[in-house]
Amino acid sequence: MATTASSNRYLTVRRFVAASLATAAIGLAAVGSADADAPRRGRVEVLELQVRNDQYEALDLGPAGPGLGDQDVYSGGTVQDGREVGRGGGTCQVVQIHGAEVTKHCLLTIEVQGGSLTMQSLWTNGSGAPLDMAVTGGTGAYGGARGTARFWEIGTPNERARVEIQR
Repeated sequence: MATTASSNRYLTVRRFVAASLATAAIGLAAVGSADADAPRRGRVEVLELQVRNDQYEALDLGPAGPGLGDQDVYSGGTVQDGREVGRGGGTCQVVQIHGAEVTKHCLLTIEVQGGSLTMQSLWTNGSGAPLDMAVTGGTGAYGGARGTARFWEIGTPNERARVEIQR
């Protein structure tokens, strides 16, 4: 039973990490497609990205098994049209546990040419639904950015994201 719980936790963490990296990939693609000039107010920029995960660590900070405060730490790159357009990383921290449901608060930052984007969301393992993250801000060309990032097929080689950035 410990092996099954451990395997389920690993898959959940991997999926979440993949989702976060996908979000980072989207942000990187957005920077790659940004105009060289300052962005116009009210403009919506849509990024379709693939996520490439490269580093991941699950930190079990208390007693063995899921517990409040446990963290997933991850990083990777984003790909658009076959070329890497940025890098990003983030963390997800366990904030609530109800039986097999583990909810995490996730923060992600991505860097791309011209600036960076930040995103956050709550994520509950095992839902099977796409992950939606809020674009909460940015720097440089993305200063004041808002929007939504949606991730599909998290933790698989086919992980992808769509980011809609409002400026």
